[in-house]
Amino acid sequence: MSYVIGIDLGTSAVKALLLDRSGAVLAEATRSYPLFHEHTGWSEQRPDDWVEGTLEAVRELVQSSGAAADAIEGISFSGQMHGLVLLDSAGNPVRSAILWNDTRTTAECREIEQTLGAGLLSITRNPALEGFTLPKILWVRKNEPELFAQAELFLLPKDYVRYRLTGALHMDYSDAAGTLLLDVAAKSWSGNVLASFGLPESFCPPLIESHGQVGTLLPEQAIRTGLSPSTKVFAGGADNACGAIGAGILKDGLTMCSIGTSGVILSYEQGSGSDYAGKVHFFNHGKEDAFYAMGVTLAAGYSLSWFKNTFAKGESFDDLLAGVGDVRPGANGLLFTPYIVGERTPHADAVIRGSFIGIDGSHERVHFARAVMEGITFSLNESVDLFRQAGKTVDTIVSIGGGAQNPVWLQMQADIFGADVVALENEQGPGLGAAMLAAHGCGWFDSLDECADSFVKRASVYKPQPAAVDAYAGLFRVYQDVYGQTKGLNEALKSFRG
Repeated sequence: MSYVIGIDLGTSAVKALLLDRSGAVLAEATRSYPLFHEHTGWSEQRPDDWVEGTLEAVRELVQSSGAAADAIEGISFSGQMHGLVLLDSAGNPVRSAILWNDTRTTAECREIEQTLGAGLLSITRNPALEGFTLPKILWVRKNEPELFAQAELFLLPKDYVRYRLTGALHMDYSDAAGTLLLDVAAKSWSGNVLASFGLPESFCPPLIESHGQVGTLLPEQAIRTGLSPSTKVFAGGADNACGAIGAGILKDGLTMCSIGTSGVILSYEQGSGSDYAGKVHFFNHGKEDAFYAMGVTLAAGYSLSWFKNTFAKGESFDDLLAGVGDVRPGANGLLFTPYIVGERTPHADAVIRGSFIGIDGSHERVHFARAVMEGITFSLNESVDLFRQAGKTVDTIVSIGGGAQNPVWLQMQADIFGADVVALENEQGPGLGAAMLAAHGCGWFDSLDECADSFVKRASVYKPQPAAVDAYAGLFRVYQDVYGQTKGLNEALKSFRG
């Protein structure tokens, strides 16, 4: 028997999975690490905390599974996107990593827009947003010049972990696409962008395909993990690209809905010709020479967690959501917008905040709970709507994450999206996608598509209900009006927030 390991480096924890050739998960292990918010809007982590967590998780995985070290053929990675790790000439971080959810770089985003003009979207295919990597680089150069002077190269989070395991410096295309430094269509670092900001090409690591092998484990890391030094290590991909691979989103016509802390609607793109004019993200896929378009809701699952922690602290989610299936679509005229930490798609707005609209004395907690679920799904439907406006067919959506754990929510997604919604039999998210990249890299399968046929197993299919589809279609248009109607109010309230 032979195995592969998929490592998912998240914002709060790293998760490691051990899979056999059939795609069965034989063991898993998790390690958490701290998140630092030194100032409002700042979000940082220590890169070496990721490394220690990964080594510990893999060691537990090997020990608990009982798998022989030489039977574990390969490892690959999924990683949180955009986070900036700056390395000095010795390969050590010069400061803590600045993460994807850090919002300090608004001024740098405006600088990028003014400097690149129309070239921003034509080259990078994405708008300049605070979460991306180039704004963070410019912020460090401007605000911490002594530290920046020590920096010789930048990496993204998973790439730093892989570097520490192998000694090899690389970045895959799917993660590089989230830096604002990659020419997405040409699959190369953009000399135009680098020159515009006075950055040498040596500041960027070599590029590689997600299933490409970067090397094997360093002897000391093999000892720490309990693996063989000959274990093959593959580049891996961005968390959303790996999530798409793990959900089987590998051909035209397939779309993914992922509801975690944030929410994602992701649709496969075979070529780079689609032009969404920056309204949604457009990135290289983890599948070679493929792409994906993606819309993001910043506070998807987080909105429901916030509601639970604020109004039902100490209760389980099952208790909180008891009875929501008995409430008719529309939550008795109550509407929620999940802008509680700002919004990304289709409104890149850090100031906008959430609302409950239509409250009256008849509403009970169950109505509020359903309204939160509906509001999150309406926000995700904004991205589905943009895809359809661009001419894409969206008729089958694979749902993963927290939103796929509740049958009521899965049916709600089918009704609001107006599409078949598919739940997976054993959904493991980006970690599964990382393991699939390792399996393909090891030669178990000739393609990721062939691997998906074996590893990705569909379970239930939720069909849209015509009456609910009609009700939600009308309510969705009301939902879309709320942003414009509350934008000015939220701007006026900004000075009153702590």
